[in-house]
Amino acid sequence: MDIQAIKNRFGIIGSSPALNYALQVAVQVANTDLTVLINGESGVGKEVFSQIIHALSARKHNPFIAVNCGAIPEGTIDSELFGHEKGSFTGAVDSRKGYFETVNGGTIFLDEIGEMPLGTQARLLRVLETGEYIRVGSSKVQKTDVRVVAATNRDLLERTQQGKFREDLYYRLNTVPIRVPALRDRKEDIPLLFRKFSVDFSEKYKTPSIQLDEEARNILVNYPWRGNIRELKNIAEQISVLSSDKLVTANDLKRFLPEQPAEMNRLPMLASQQQNGDFTSERDILYKLFFDMKKDVTEVKKMFFDILQNPSMAHAADYHPENHVLHSYPNTGEMNTPATNTNISNAQPIILQDNKIDHHEEVEETLSIADKEKELIVKALKKHKGKRKDAALDLGISERTLYRKLKEYNIAE
Repeated sequence: MDIQAIKNRFGIIGSSPALNYALQVAVQVANTDLTVLINGESGVGKEVFSQIIHALSARKHNPFIAVNCGAIPEGTIDSELFGHEKGSFTGAVDSRKGYFETVNGGTIFLDEIGEMPLGTQARLLRVLETGEYIRVGSSKVQKTDVRVVAATNRDLLERTQQGKFREDLYYRLNTVPIRVPALRDRKEDIPLLFRKFSVDFSEKYKTPSIQLDEEARNILVNYPWRGNIRELKNIAEQISVLSSDKLVTANDLKRFLPEQPAEMNRLPMLASQQQNGDFTSERDILYKLFFDMKKDVTEVKKMFFDILQNPSMAHAADYHPENHVLHSYPNTGEMNTPATNTNISNAQPIILQDNKIDHHEEVEETLSIADKEKELIVKALKKHKGKRKDAALDLGISERTLYRKLKEYNIAE
């Protein structure tokens, strides 16, 4: 089916390459029974993709249900999904069918799958692998034929490393991944979406349709939109209702846009500030740290090599990194610092005994991530006297990850 026809049918606006590719994958996988995992930030419209997959599948005449796993309490989610028998728990006055029974033959959309409890994940894995499930409080195995489409705004692979999501379930769900782009990654679509929303709201509230001037349009396009399409729609509704002028200027628009927090510090966060261990990867931090160290070491080596080549460079009053000049000190036989050297005018140049360099070989320091990572772990354990919990906190990783690294590098505690 044509992508534009899909957009018209489901009210999707935009033509960014990332959006078109996501739609193309959804169309191609729709007529199969493969499990699909939709990734994307909150507010990008992941549920629409699940509806597209169901509507273009052979199951389109059978039931479709969307379940928000994060909105169901942990104590009742098993009952909601798989049903329960009468008397199986307090309040179970009657038997009840679960979604996997009522939607048999259709499609179930599990939104925020990353919030599903571990126990429920085990039950879901069995359904995906064998099509079997057991009601809460029952011992009878039942069969179901349900296609599962899941969605998440979390990094499930990272959560598997933290022990919060089953790795086998992750790979079972991720048979066909679809990534829905964030609104800030499809800037060319923002004016079109805003125009569509503003027209809809002007008709709904019987108000004049609003327009943005050029400067306001630029602000709208370059705004980060952390809430994605949901946030853009809310702003369009506010302006449609509250704006007194039909033409919205940049100053008018700024009154409706919330102030953005200061740009986050790009340096690694202290472990004490990152209690939940939600780094993208502990290796990302090490990569940045080691490459910064390499740059600094290379600059220092170049500075001393320049001095060896030209000793007169050492005869200067101050050190400046940009021209590799060192402090000079009086030839008194004592070690003075620049702060305590009061007779700087009598300073003598540093004399290098051997000005001839027959051969210069630059030795590259090791940049092995594994070696550096092992070295940091050993230092942290030594610092905290072998206490894994404190060492993990200091390193900014989970205790589970630290335990895995100890095994990987064969580090004796």
